[in-house]
Amino acid sequence: MPLTSPTGRDHDRQILRLAIPAFGALVAEPLFLLTDTVIVSHLPAPALGAVGVASTVLGALVALCVFLAYGTTAAVARQVGAGNTAQAVRQGGDGLWLAAAAGLVIIAVVWPLAPSLVALVGAEGELALQAVTYLRISLLGVPSMLLVLAGTGVLRGMQDTTTPLLVSVGSFALNALLNLLFVLGLGWGVAGSAWGTVLAQSLGAAVYLALVFGRYGAPVRPDLAGIRAAGTAGVALIIRTACLQVVLAVAATLATRMGEEQIEAHTIVLRIWTLLAFALDAIAIAGQAITGRTLGAGDAEATREATRRMVVWGVGSGVVLGLLVVVARPFVPGVFDVSPQTVEHLLGPLLVVALLQPVAGVVFVLDGVLIGAGDQRYLAWAGLWTTLAYLPVALAVILWGGGLVALWLALGVWMGARFLALGLRARGRAWLVIGA
Repeated sequence: MPLTSPTGRDHDRQILRLAIPAFGALVAEPLFLLTDTVIVSHLPAPALGAVGVASTVLGALVALCVFLAYGTTAAVARQVGAGNTAQAVRQGGDGLWLAAAAGLVIIAVVWPLAPSLVALVGAEGELALQAVTYLRISLLGVPSMLLVLAGTGVLRGMQDTTTPLLVSVGSFALNALLNLLFVLGLGWGVAGSAWGTVLAQSLGAAVYLALVFGRYGAPVRPDLAGIRAAGTAGVALIIRTACLQVVLAVAATLATRMGEEQIEAHTIVLRIWTLLAFALDAIAIAGQAITGRTLGAGDAEATREATRRMVVWGVGSGVVLGLLVVVARPFVPGVFDVSPQTVEHLLGPLLVVALLQPVAGVVFVLDGVLIGAGDQRYLAWAGLWTTLAYLPVALAVILWGGGLVALWLALGVWMGARFLALGLRARGRAWLVIGA
């Protein structure tokens, strides 16, 4: 039975109730990653570049499993909207078991391949050695990272974004403190930064296990059929995320081949982009939870109106963030202990990042809405086509001897293609599938 039709203000309250805590949780991670970057930047070269290279590989691996959060949020929210709380909790438990299994598989497969993966990004010599060290230690924390993703998805699907905020702030604050101790206090170098992250993520995972299996009472015994169903449902999201990671990996590879100063500058710009993306993604998280719940309750019109309101919020937030980047741009080099040559490659791309924020605001919102609607198959195809639109432009950057500004403009072409693909889909009705 459809929900009572909410007003625009009702939608705004629902969006903000979910988005504000989600914003805090999402921003916590890149803020503390920026803190890690500042700490590592005080180490002799090529430590910062090594962390950038290893983070590209690790980020791609973990991001492929983001369906554990997104898919779980959508599935749990639909069941909540339909009034099936017990089934919602059971699906959440299945997601946690799938996360643990996927994490162990990633360790087993990637550990021996670490040198080859680092070389694939373009790292050589001491840069490659330090990158492999950081990557292999960080792999030990991957199961915990994936459990955090799945646990976050369960709570978001239950319309709770406040608890993930508290867990994120606690674990990432610990991460920053451990990095200060291990890197600067004990002198462990890039290995210390990796160990700090592993320990902090492990604590976060333990909290989510206690919440899902304790507070919500999810069955502890694994349901193989449910785990298999959760994995099957995530295939399309894996394809969609793989396309995103191909784009970012190509960008990192091109920046690495431009030179050591360029990859250092690109690493800093990418961290800032990630910070902004996570801030905008707060509305997308609200979109996942609200869309799943309203469609599960059978109210397509409320879903449509909520989407309109979230797009407005996305554009406005993008404009504000873009202006903040322009204002903060002259001060960014002073935050990082990098060479003047690196600074020369840093300021130009930041202007491109600022200009892209309003577009990103719409893209991230619609991405979240369609994930919440379970429209994963379309998102997978859209990911493939938009990646194909980006790759020739990225290749042209190298062929024509372009620098980091040209590389980030190529990323702007990719964002524009996503804007068109998601916007056209959202205007139709094929994604408005109601029911649990």
